[in-house]
Amino acid sequence: MTGRIAALLLATTIFAAPALASDPPAKVLEGTTAQTGLIPLHVDRKAGRIIATLPAPDADGVSGRYIYTASLETGLGSPALGLDYALNSGSRLLVFRRVGKKVLAEIENPRFRAVGASPQEQAGVRRSFATSTIWMGDVAAEQPDGSFLVDLSSFLARDDLGIARALKEQGGADYKLVPELSVADPNATRDFPRNVELEARLTFATAKPGPEVDNIAPATGNVSFIIRHSLIALPEPGYVPRRFDPRAGSFGTQVVDFNAPLGSPLVYELANRFRLEKTDPNAARSPVKKPIVFYIDSAAPEPIRTALVEGVSWWRDAFDAAGFVDAFKVAVLPADADPLDIRYNVVNWVNRATRGWSYGQPITDPRTGEIIKGQVLLGSLRVRQDMMIFQALVGAGLTGTGDPNDPITAALGRIRQLGAHEVGHAIGLAHNFAASIAGRYSVMDYPGPRVKLTDGKIDLTDAYGAGVGRWDKFAVDWLYGARTDADAQPIMAAGLAEGLRYVPDQDARAADAAQPLGSLWDDGADPVVELRRVMEVRQAAVARFGPAALKPGDPQSQLRRAFVPIWLLHRYQVEATAKMLGGVDFTYAVTGDGHGESRPVSAEDQRRALDALLDTLSPAVLTVPPQLLPNLSTGWSGESDRQTDIEVMPTAGGPVFDPLAATETGAAMTLIDLLAPTRLNRLEIQNQADPAVPSAHEVIDKLIDRSFAFPRDEAGAAVQRRIATTVVLALARTQRDGALSPTIALALSERLNRLGTGLAKTGGTGVQADWSRGLGRLLLDRDALTAALADQHRLPKVPPGMPIG
Repeated sequence: MTGRIAALLLATTIFAAPALASDPPAKVLEGTTAQTGLIPLHVDRKAGRIIATLPAPDADGVSGRYIYTASLETGLGSPALGLDYALNSGSRLLVFRRVGKKVLAEIENPRFRAVGASPQEQAGVRRSFATSTIWMGDVAAEQPDGSFLVDLSSFLARDDLGIARALKEQGGADYKLVPELSVADPNATRDFPRNVELEARLTFATAKPGPEVDNIAPATGNVSFIIRHSLIALPEPGYVPRRFDPRAGSFGTQVVDFNAPLGSPLVYELANRFRLEKTDPNAARSPVKKPIVFYIDSAAPEPIRTALVEGVSWWRDAFDAAGFVDAFKVAVLPADADPLDIRYNVVNWVNRATRGWSYGQPITDPRTGEIIKGQVLLGSLRVRQDMMIFQALVGAGLTGTGDPNDPITAALGRIRQLGAHEVGHAIGLAHNFAASIAGRYSVMDYPGPRVKLTDGKIDLTDAYGAGVGRWDKFAVDWLYGARTDADAQPIMAAGLAEGLRYVPDQDARAADAAQPLGSLWDDGADPVVELRRVMEVRQAAVARFGPAALKPGDPQSQLRRAFVPIWLLHRYQVEATAKMLGGVDFTYAVTGDGHGESRPVSAEDQRRALDALLDTLSPAVLTVPPQLLPNLSTGWSGESDRQTDIEVMPTAGGPVFDPLAATETGAAMTLIDLLAPTRLNRLEIQNQADPAVPSAHEVIDKLIDRSFAFPRDEAGAAVQRRIATTVVLALARTQRDGALSPTIALALSERLNRLGTGLAKTGGTGVQADWSRGLGRLLLDRDALTAALADQHRLPKVPPGMPIG
C-alpha cells in the first residue's frame, strides 16, 4: 500500500510540474535589436516587445536582484496635485523570481532584518514579513546556460506610482487607467553598464475632470504620462553604513533589527550618504578615490545656468573643510552624456504650468542608505516669481541695468542658493529651519529675501547670502568626515558646544508648530523685532506700488497679481512670530548629551509676540491706499491664465479691484496662525504653570477688543467692520474645531454668545448699527452660523505664497 501511494504521489508530482517554455530563443528574438548593458535587452519596435535576458535562477529561484524606482518622465505640470516631472517611488529592492514557466517581480522587505545573526535567524526574520509581488509574466524562451527570456512590456504598463489614486485624492476626479491607451515604449529603452531605463505611456480618463487637470490636459477627461522604470545594479561591497543621529540634519533609512542587543533600540536608521573615500584614510586631508560630481542640465538658460554652477559649487568648501581635497565638483552636462545614466548626478531644469516646489532626490540602496545617484529638479517659474516680486518692490525699470538693486541680480542670488539647497538634499542633508536665527548659517533653510529700507527706499542689495554656512560645514563633516560612529561623536559634541541648532520639517511647516526657532522664509534672531521691521518695509512698498512694477508693454492687469506678495509681504514673519505664542523650545537630544530639557518661550516674549500680531490687524495696516485703486482695476481681454487666476485676491466683479477683500485676506492670514487650536491649547497648559503667560482666553479677549475698537472716520470704520467680521467668523470656526481643548471651546462658545447678545442690543440707525445687530443675530442663531461657516464664499482664501524663489 505504501509503495502504491508513493508511486501515485510521484506520478502526480510529475504531472503537476509546470511545462517549461518550448519556443527556441532564436524564434522569440526574431525582429528584435540587441542592446547591451546591465541587463541584455532585445527590442522589437514593430511588435512593441521589450525582451530581457535574465540570468539562470539560483536555488531560491532568484534571477537577479536590483534597486528599482519608478518616476514620472513627464509630469502633469500642476504643483497642486504633486505629479511633477521626475517624481519617483523611492528606492525599492526588486527581485525577478523564476517559478516554473512564470516570472515574478517581487519587492523585498529589507527594512526587517537581523544584522550579524545566524543564517537561521535571518531566514526567520525574512519569513516573518510579507513581500509584494507586483507583476507576473511568462518565460518566453530558455537558453542553454539556464538564462531565459521574458517580455517586460506588461511589467512596464502598470500604474506603479498610483497616479489614478493621486488624481482622485488631490483633484477630486475618479480617473482610471485605460489599458487600451497604455503601452510600453520600445523606442525609449536605455541600457547602461549600471542601470536599465525603460518607459511606458499610461493614459487615465474620467467623465468628470477637475479644474486643475482640465486646465492643463489638451483633451477633456484624458491625461497621459510617460513613466520611467529604472533597474539599477546593487552597489559593490565595501560601503560602511553609519548610524543616523537625530541631531545631525541628515536623511535616514529605517532598520528594524531583531538581532539588536536586549536593552538596545530595535528600530534605528542608517544615514544616507555617498560613498566617499580618501586615498589615504589616515590623513587629515586627502584627495578621494572618486569625487562627487554634479552636472547642470544644459536646458537651463543663461544666465541661470552659470548661477547654478556657481551656487552648487559652494559645497566644495564644506567638503574641503571636512578634509576631502577636490572631492566635490560641478560641470555642465556634456552633450554626449545621457542624464538617465546612473553614473551622472544631474540638476534638472523643469517647466510647469504653475510655479511649484523644487526637489533634491537621492536614489539610495534601501539596505545600507548608500546614495547611488543624486538628482535635483528645479522649477523654472520660481525665478520668475522672484522677478515679479523684486520688480514690484524697486520698479521694473531697473531690470537688466546692472544697478545694485537690479531685480535680475537679486533673482540670480536666489538661484545660486536654490541650487545649493537642493543639491544639499541630494547629498543627504535635510532642511534646517533654525538657520535663519543665526545669520544665514545654512543653505538648508528657506531664505526669505532680506529687503531693507535705506534712506527710506527699498534696498535689495543684501537679498540673499552667498556660500554655505557654518551648519552646512558641520553637517558635511559629521556625515562624511567621520568614518565610524565613534569618529562622529566628537564632531557632534563640538557642534553642540558651539550652540548650533537644528529644526527639521515636521516641527516647522505646520501653522500650529510649537518650535519657535523653526520657521520658513523668515529672517533674524528675534521674530518680533523682524516682524516690526518688515512691517515698515511693507508700508513703504505698498505706498510706492503702481504701474512701475511692470515693464512697458506688459498687461497692466498683471498689477493685481504683483500686488499680492507686496500686500502679504509680512506673511512668513507673522508665522514665525506666532510660533512664540505657546512656543516650546525643544531639541533632538540623545540621553546624556545634556541638551534634552525643553523650555517654554518666556511670558515676556509671548506678550511681545501677541502685541505684534494684533498690530497686523489694525485698519492702518489693512487699508489699501485709495490712490492705488484706479490702476488695480485694469481688464484683460485674452484667455484666462491659471497661474494668474490662482494667485490674485477676489475682485468686486470682473477686473474691479476689491480693497475690502484685500483687508479680509490680510486679516485671515494672521488669524490662521494666531488661532491655531493646538497653539491655544498650549497657552492653556502654560498659563496653568505660569500665570504670567497669556492664556488662550486673554488672547481671545484682546483679539475681540482690538477688532471692535472702531475709528471715527467712516472709511476706517468700513475697514474695521470687515476685520471684525473676519475675526468673529474665524473664532467661530476655531470654537468648532475638534482639535481645540474642550474647556477652551466651551469658554469660547460663551464668549461669542456674550458678544452676540451685546451686538444684538445695539441701538441707533446707520450702517454701523445695522451691521452690529446683524452680526449679533448671526452669533445667536446656531443654524444660521453653521450655514455661514460652511459657505465657502465666506471663507477667505489667502493666495498661495510658497514656494517663493
